[in-house]
Amino acid sequence: MTGTILNTAAILIGGLLGLRFGQLLSEKSRETIIIGLGLFTIGISVKMFLETNNSLIVLGGLLIGGLLGEYLQIESRLNKLGIRLEKIFNGKSTSPSSGSSFVRGFITSSVLFCIGPMAILGAIQDGLIGDYQLLAIKSVMDGFAAFALSSTLGVGVLFSAPIVFLYQGGFSLLAVQLQGIMSPVMIAEMTATGGLLLIGLAISSLLEIKHIRVGNFLPSLVISPLIVYLLSLI
Repeated sequence: MTGTILNTAAILIGGLLGLRFGQLLSEKSRETIIIGLGLFTIGISVKMFLETNNSLIVLGGLLIGGLLGEYLQIESRLNKLGIRLEKIFNGKSTSPSSGSSFVRGFITSSVLFCIGPMAILGAIQDGLIGDYQLLAIKSVMDGFAAFALSSTLGVGVLFSAPIVFLYQGGFSLLAVQLQGIMSPVMIAEMTATGGLLLIGLAISSLLEIKHIRVGNFLPSLVISPLIVYLLSLI
């Protein structure tokens, strides 16, 4: 789990530096950083989506996963978790619909840092053979992203660090089992699905074009490879 620990530390350091020095930047400069991050995220997302071998599998994963996420109210639960943390550490509470920067920072950074091939493949590689090169690269990217996000969205970004630790650490601990189950085709469709979720995240939270309940689509990351597996049985 060396890579996951490194990644978690990078997010914390980047976030703290963003809180400390990010305000030295003008509001327009910070907005430009966020917009640049959003555009870069869309670029990476498109590249991820192009890895699909069958776009209908990704579509099915999104629709089924999205409906499951709506039923489980994942986005609402993430909001409530962020609000609870804000109440504990800031001594105040906000409503889920208030658009709190703490909640936005927590949810945006958590989804951004957890979705993508580097998080999953890097954690598996780290767990199996102790090679954390992919997660080291991801750590640099996440550190800069945490700086930019925390300078604009505040301390909520720091609370994404334990989410990343648990998420990637879980994949590392289960790496052997996952490696035996996940085929390259399943990983490709999961990556493509994650790419579309990142586009939604960029549109909703980074570029602020339209609000999208991206959290409710998280089950799609499981549904897409599951569809691949079911089709292989036919």
